[in-house]
Amino acid sequence: MNLDKNQIKKIQGLILYTVIVTAVAIHYRQVLAVIARGFHMALPFLLGAAIAFILNVPMRNIERWLQRGKPGKKWHRLTALILTLILVAGVLVLVTFVVLPQLFTTIMGLQKSIPVFVEHMIVELEGLFITYPDVVEYLNSIVIDWNSVFDSMIGFLKNGAGSVFSATFSAAVSIVSGFTSFGIGFVFSIYILLQKENLSRQFVKLLKAFLPKAVAERTLEIAAMTERIFSNFLAGQCVEAVILGTMFFIAMTILDMPYALLIGVLIAFTALIPIFGAFIGCAVGVFLMLMLNPMTALAFFILFNVLQQIEGNLIYPHVVGGSVGLPSIWVLMAVTIGGSLMGVVGMLVFIPLCSVLYTLLKEEVNRRLSVK
Repeated sequence: MNLDKNQIKKIQGLILYTVIVTAVAIHYRQVLAVIARGFHMALPFLLGAAIAFILNVPMRNIERWLQRGKPGKKWHRLTALILTLILVAGVLVLVTFVVLPQLFTTIMGLQKSIPVFVEHMIVELEGLFITYPDVVEYLNSIVIDWNSVFDSMIGFLKNGAGSVFSATFSAAVSIVSGFTSFGIGFVFSIYILLQKENLSRQFVKLLKAFLPKAVAERTLEIAAMTERIFSNFLAGQCVEAVILGTMFFIAMTILDMPYALLIGVLIAFTALIPIFGAFIGCAVGVFLMLMLNPMTALAFFILFNVLQQIEGNLIYPHVVGGSVGLPSIWVLMAVTIGGSLMGVVGMLVFIPLCSVLYTLLKEEVNRRLSVK
């Protein structure tokens, strides 16, 4: 049998592929260890790419505002980057120096309000079960020494300090390593943001050089669609969360409800989590109100449902709109799967990711149906 050069090359490639697959299957543990090691080494750069993608959303809008129809200049890029970093730093300062002290004060106040609330509930239950002497006698027998409870908690922390010393040391090492990775990633993200056009051109050349023309063009189309969907979703979620938190802060301030700033900021942050996020803030708010006055907690619960309906039916469709383009049932599935796999980050990532897959599948189905 005579074989030409192309057939010989195909046979050689098939043999090489078979050998590689067999070697990987036999030594899969070592292969997985090498992959994990490589991922750990690349983690700062992956983190930097993620930071750059997030910062690019407001930075791109700021840069367009600076240009305002004029040709782009070098100082536009640097100014937009500096303003973006100031904006992000301002949010962190707000949380650190405004919300956290109030949160600490609230926690300290709960030490006094919880015992009062429990005693008040016991008195109410005694009045409710006045016709049942056995129940009243049992309620009267309940005596809680709150000082002993808090002393026990402090003692537990003191006694457990020695046993968790090694774990604390390991955690400290992990934190230092995390800060190092974050620092490297942050510097890498700055470079990406300042040189994003050059990197984009290099990426396009790389694809066109090593892939067939049709494959390269399709890959670039999918990449552009993915970037657009992720950017629109991220920007929409952030704007929607700020609007919802501001609505709660203003409404609670007008109604003279306590913890207006704390709950407003908390709901703004938790609203970043699709579907379930705002309800976490609602649960915390109801608990804090319940320690002060059950009627105030009921009023807050009613206020939450009213504002949630306004936000869900009027604000969210206009702010986020069709940026995701994913039906509600698939949004719920994406949030559930993403949350089970990667927690909060998975909830945020899987919605636009599923939207990309949904769009590609819809295009392929329509193409096949048109052919048939």
